Amino acid sequence: MKEVTLTFLSLFISRFCASFTNYEPRLTLHQDSEDRVRYNGTHNTVLFHEEGSDDIYIGAKHLVLRISLEKKLIMQYFSLCPRDGQNWNEISCSYMTTVIQQFEDSLFLCGTDGHTPQCWKLYPPAENQTSAISAGFSGRGISPYFVSQNLLTLAADGDLYAAAPLYSDGSLLQFRRNRGKRKNTWMYEKWVLEPTFISAAWIKRKDDPENEKIYIFFREKNSDSNPEADPWISRIAQVCKVDEGGPKRFFQNTWTSFLKARLMCGIPEESLYFNRLQDVFVQEADDWRDRRVFVLFTSSWNSSAVCIYSLSDIARVFQNSSFKDFHENIPNPRPGMCVADSRKLPGETLSVVKDHAEMDDWIQPMNKQRPFYISSLNYTKIAVDRVMGTNRELYNVLFLATENRIHKVLEHNSKPFIISETLLPNRMGHIQTIQLDSKKRKLLVGLPDELALVDLQSCQNYNQSCEDCVLARDPYCAWAEAGCRPVDNTEWGGIQDVAGGITEICKGSKTRRKKRDTPEMLSCDVPQTTYSVLLDLPFYLSCPIHSHHATYVWEHSNQSSKCQQDQSTCLHLITAVKEDSYGTYECYSEERDYTQCVKAYKLVPKLDNTATSISAQGAAMAFTVSLISALCL
Repeated sequence: MKEVTLTFLSLFISRFCASFTNYEPRLTLHQDSEDRVRYNGTHNTVLFHEEGSDDIYIGAKHLVLRISLEKKLIMQYFSLCPRDGQNWNEISCSYMTTVIQQFEDSLFLCGTDGHTPQCWKLYPPAENQTSAISAGFSGRGISPYFVSQNLLTLAADGDLYAAAPLYSDGSLLQFRRNRGKRKNTWMYEKWVLEPTFISAAWIKRKDDPENEKIYIFFREKNSDSNPEADPWISRIAQVCKVDEGGPKRFFQNTWTSFLKARLMCGIPEESLYFNRLQDVFVQEADDWRDRRVFVLFTSSWNSSAVCIYSLSDIARVFQNSSFKDFHENIPNPRPGMCVADSRKLPGETLSVVKDHAEMDDWIQPMNKQRPFYISSLNYTKIAVDRVMGTNRELYNVLFLATENRIHKVLEHNSKPFIISETLLPNRMGHIQTIQLDSKKRKLLVGLPDELALVDLQSCQNYNQSCEDCVLARDPYCAWAEAGCRPVDNTEWGGIQDVAGGITEICKGSKTRRKKRDTPEMLSCDVPQTTYSVLLDLPFYLSCPIHSHHATYVWEHSNQSSKCQQDQSTCLHLITAVKEDSYGTYECYSEERDYTQCVKAYKLVPKLDNTATSISAQGAAMAFTVSLISALCL
């Protein structure tokens, strides 16, 4: 029964996605081999980079590497193995780097050898000195014992927060404040059930720092034992930054402001929900109420969804919702509120937090909409950039990662448009982490043995014409005299239509027409290739596919025909050449308001009886493609 249900859901998702145009990447790009830095990561990569900096730190087995973003070179390495005198011992040790975090006056490093997690401090180089690593100390509760165990760290306002198991068997996995200027604080063990912590964010309030929150995103085991229920539920929880635990007699060193709520992402009228939270990106804004949270989910039927939440809506649920299974008067102060001294909270307030920390209301996406984006692909990571176009409007661009590709997705009017996909070679392994540097216009992609630097702009890929640049709908790029170039926010020049991709704004176009069947027939101005072919032999013509959003057609003797299309080529097959097969063939692409001639051929009779090599190749290819097409039907 469950398999039938999953099959139905997969079919539903496929049809749901098919109902939206442009749910396929418009362009397929390949990662430039020059934009990579190779290293021996041994199947675990931890990445740290401060936006705008040239330094990238990669944590791998035994080592932490410092890489130059500009030079794309390993500049320095730091061994986590025991020291031998003044030099790091080259003997291999078992440490795998698990944490790299900027904390206090240094980089905070942690690793595990499977027995006793250790942490170090990496101090930046002083004048005329190199960087140095301090002696190690216990990383229990900060780093896991094994890289397969759950881990989360956050440095915020002088404190270090972490979620890692206290014991090697993975037990006592909690979100704690472990180090810093405030008291160490932890969770009540019954608040969560077998959690997997995904992300944490410090939400600053410039006008009200005492009410600043730490939000924790995680999924936990569903207490509903119904076999039809998803085994996981996605959550968001809050704690107050100033929370230092309760009084000595009750909840000492335990969060007094912990509350959790369910993150809803799905189609309620279809009882269709994405319950497995995978990744989170919290977007910055001057006012914390304007900040948006982009959350990536997957489902039990191998589909993905992105839902977008407003931070003000999240705060409203924690402030106003009733408490699940609590039916008495809500005490004052309200449970979960930030107070100047949490050690003075009354027992009535703390009892509600202890026994009824879950909210009745669910966190709904913005405007209670359906998911912003649903896909049959299994995405694992998300990052979001905010880009200003030539019209001085701001656009959100999402970067979604699967195991070996990055999708670049425009958000416009709450609808997605997939600008492109960038393929990474299979030999690079699965993507483990991504990090956005908006200032440098780079996406840092960590893989087991390589760091890939993906250009956020990639305007050179739309450089065929003004129309090609406009059709891309890429807010990073605009057409100017020099071609399709990155938008320069200091000059505000260039032709761009991010909202609609309408090419009428390109002046002097010679190839545009509204519809192929209108009287405005085009004259094809691309060079024509002539082939001499024999009668009764099969032959094929090929046309390169640039945009997957375009429709490709062949025109011959005032007749139009669709092509047989794969990922990169549009074919026209002639099973047996006849007298009326000779003449001119033109391949046109049609996309939005723009039509262009891509290829042109002329077939003429061959007078002798000897087939040319081209004809022989054409016959073989035509036969192969025809056979494959027949088998796929």
